[in-house]
Amino acid sequence: MPLTRLGLGNPVAVAVGCILLVIFGLISLNRLPIQLTPDIDRPTISISTGWRAAAPTEVESEILEPQEDQLRDVPGLQRMTSTARQGRASINLEFDVNVDLNRALIEVINRLNQVPRYPADASEPTVRVGSDQFGDTIAWFAIRPMPENNRPIIEYQDFVDEVVRERLERIPGVSSANPRGGRPFEIRVTFDPFRAAAIGVDLTRIGQRLGQNADVSGGFQEVGRRQFTLRFAGQYEVADLENLVLDWRDGSPVFLRDVARVERTMRDSSGVMTQNGGPSIAMNVIAEPGVNVLEVMADLKAAIEELRQTHIEPAGLSITQVSDDTIYIRQSISMVATNLLLGMGLAIVVLWWFFRKMRATLMVALAIPLCLCFAFLVLDGAGRTLNVISLAGLAFAVGMVLDAAIVVLENIVRQREMGRAPLEAADRGTGQVYGALLASTATTVAIFVPVIFLQDEAGQLFADLAVVISAAIICSLLVAILVLPAASYRLLGNAELVDRKANWWQAATGFIMRLTDTPKRRWSWIGGLTVIPLLIGALLLPPADYLPEGQRNFIFGFIQTPSGIGPDTAEEELVDVINQRLIPYLEGEKEPKIRNSFLGFFGTGAFFGIRAERDEDVDRLVEVVNQEILTGFPDTFGRANRSPIFGGRGSRRIDVDLQAADFEELLEAGQIGFRLIQDVLPGATVRPQPGLELAEPELRLVPDDRRIAELGWTRSDVATLTRALGSGAFLGDYFDGDRRLDVILRGEEWLTPEELMGMPLHTPSGRIATLGELTRLEMTAGPNQIRRVDRRRTLSLQVTPPSGIPMETALETLRAEVDPQLRAALPADGVITYRGTAEALGETLRALGGSFLLAIVILYLLISALFRSFRDSILVLMTIPMATVGGIIALRITGMLTGQAMDMLTMIGFVILLGLVVNNAILLVYRARDGERDGLTRREAVETAVRLRLRPILMSTFTSLFGMLPLLLLPGAGTELYRGLAAVIVGGMALSTLFTLILLPSLLRVNEENVRAPASEVVPA
Repeated sequence: MPLTRLGLGNPVAVAVGCILLVIFGLISLNRLPIQLTPDIDRPTISISTGWRAAAPTEVESEILEPQEDQLRDVPGLQRMTSTARQGRASINLEFDVNVDLNRALIEVINRLNQVPRYPADASEPTVRVGSDQFGDTIAWFAIRPMPENNRPIIEYQDFVDEVVRERLERIPGVSSANPRGGRPFEIRVTFDPFRAAAIGVDLTRIGQRLGQNADVSGGFQEVGRRQFTLRFAGQYEVADLENLVLDWRDGSPVFLRDVARVERTMRDSSGVMTQNGGPSIAMNVIAEPGVNVLEVMADLKAAIEELRQTHIEPAGLSITQVSDDTIYIRQSISMVATNLLLGMGLAIVVLWWFFRKMRATLMVALAIPLCLCFAFLVLDGAGRTLNVISLAGLAFAVGMVLDAAIVVLENIVRQREMGRAPLEAADRGTGQVYGALLASTATTVAIFVPVIFLQDEAGQLFADLAVVISAAIICSLLVAILVLPAASYRLLGNAELVDRKANWWQAATGFIMRLTDTPKRRWSWIGGLTVIPLLIGALLLPPADYLPEGQRNFIFGFIQTPSGIGPDTAEEELVDVINQRLIPYLEGEKEPKIRNSFLGFFGTGAFFGIRAERDEDVDRLVEVVNQEILTGFPDTFGRANRSPIFGGRGSRRIDVDLQAADFEELLEAGQIGFRLIQDVLPGATVRPQPGLELAEPELRLVPDDRRIAELGWTRSDVATLTRALGSGAFLGDYFDGDRRLDVILRGEEWLTPEELMGMPLHTPSGRIATLGELTRLEMTAGPNQIRRVDRRRTLSLQVTPPSGIPMETALETLRAEVDPQLRAALPADGVITYRGTAEALGETLRALGGSFLLAIVILYLLISALFRSFRDSILVLMTIPMATVGGIIALRITGMLTGQAMDMLTMIGFVILLGLVVNNAILLVYRARDGERDGLTRREAVETAVRLRLRPILMSTFTSLFGMLPLLLLPGAGTELYRGLAAVIVGGMALSTLFTLILLPSLLRVNEENVRAPASEVVPA
């Protein structure tokens, strides 16, 4: 071997290379960004547009539809989901995974600029990369007034926006910070309709006059030797705005103060936010993809502490961090690092037990730090992150990287035991096994190639693991053929090496040969160990789940309130009641104790977050919240769950999307589907989006066009008056030197519809008419939210299966038992689609299934090329069914003990298993064929292969098993991510190794009675 001789010729250079590898590996480790999990999501762009006081129907027609019309054919767009709520429109654009998101962002902004027009008081669309959801949040903060501060917290919205939010969003790695719970200020012109009618003021003229309230530049004029700026100071100060002249009566001016009062005041309440039972402003912080979350959190806490001292406490406020993702990240990374070190220790103990020579043991163990440092280098160079998945890959690699070193050193030691000189033993021992090692390394790395190049969620999630293991395995081959021979030559010296367990291997070989001694026995083993595993695997294969939810100490939930409930009513009848129920748990009077909580109501529902005092109490606290805290509210539905560690994509949710042209028929079908799902999936959470009925109470004013025209107005004028008599008509904005404030024209408060319809209005014709003379009142109901998917109105039934029911089982139940009746209830143009994580699960199963089959094909072709035989490669692949069924049995046992499901992380274990189990088979087949080429009979070649390779096979198997056992057995934070993966690999390797030693000799000895030994001299091994 040229590389081996190169290392033997210059051992100092080899040592220097190892030291440099360790140094640069540790530098790369220090540079790697740290996260809990890899970033997995489809490329998404979200658009948000505000329109104050607008109903969902108007938001849909005036904002959503024009925006959708421009965005419908953006290149690479896969799905467009739009939502119209009271006062806000939002659009989520999901793109193909191969799309350049920067180009897509530019295209979206350009398309939005082509929207013909927006309502005058609508805000400019806000565009951001990423989905608009709570799932990406890394921290929640609550801001509250100090005990001596009597100023309401709702008045601090502008302060929080301009001081706290602005400072946090400047932190590198922070995508956005979103405060909720305060109320910004506006300039409100509150008019008295009776006094305006008595004086004869046309209210529509107020907007026209205020529209002329602006400073105007007159250009520049040189006067003498200096140039002056000419400016008309036309903007009123708020204090002087009441002096605006509206009209003239008998030579006297009619001022705005005669019919209205002008004040700087807070906007109307749209919701309420509380923390630990008291009013607060809550703020979530969302990190950018791919950042070091630990560094971002450290900078975040430093900025909060700085703001606390310089701005927050001087303003009479306090700030509390309610949730912190880095706690769980540190716990998880610490746990997997502990498992990695423990696995290394166990693997080294196994090595020593076999070698009984400390020097030999440490030489093999040297492969572990070298391969790990090389993996750190590759991770850093590939722009990956250090997370639970990549660390688990390193832990799995601990056992795998020893295989090549074990085989080489074992063969070198065997050569020494046969009496060869140290230099000759190192060279010859490495050369004899190089071909088998190259084959096993190439096949192991090759199975990860399809995974690395997957572009969907599976590829994003598993790429780190695939890169880590591939890099470590490649490095292990280089260590085995370059470093280990030089180390054995220098460190073993002339030490006497004797295999004290040689009689064990001889006895085991004899036993295996007797088990496979007759053709009948051989064919019985072949049939039993290939067909039976396939049948057992098909029967025991568990249903698939998507992603584990994790064990974070943070509960997040929602409450869907009755349509039409106002913020004041919701605060009194819902928020205050829930807070009263939480107080005993916050104060420790009841168990489990709550450390922090926040609860907010906005629009059509509420959301809340709770953190337990002790991590082990979270599951119990979830039950308490669902069974005690959220019960007893009429027409209200709420549900709490652990916050998933994979954000929105990690939630176990099936979106049953119903689409039809007739929205009322869609609602009827949704009601039927809601009841059916609750019947077939007891305990499941079903959340309709939007609600299942048009229950948003509505006072609809139908215009009388003839009467309106007679009095000199148009529909637009009456619409403006209607808004003025409601939440207020937008007249323009006012710059107070610090910020721009909306100027709102609004009537005095009215309490009944009759009072509204009796409002007197002075018309352009000079006559006075009531609103009831211009319009007809209809009391009806409308939607509180409108949801659209790909430009069609959609009703979504968001189903969260009960814990213990895998996603695949729940989805099959819905398709079999709900789908037929639901389709019958839909109109002829109705469509049912299954989206959310259900859609992602289907994509993942197809991707991983394709990767598994492609990996088998790659294995077969590579082994055929390396063995120069298509038949021998089939012998190797016939060990796969045993490994697969071993993984399935171990997963089933683990599931019974811990509730482990076959989720997306677990499935990749079957792909990893392919590369591991074929290594032992390659060693046996390669050695047996070498023996036949050296002149041995087939029986002698197989017996020699078993006897010579039994020790390295058992050593590599046991080091791999013990290296991975801590990942399987030890509980702790983050272990739910890789426990199933470890179970599959440990079970598959254990069972396949046990039976491979019987199956392969049976396969290799087929027709041995009819095969003659080659007529050549036998060369000793």
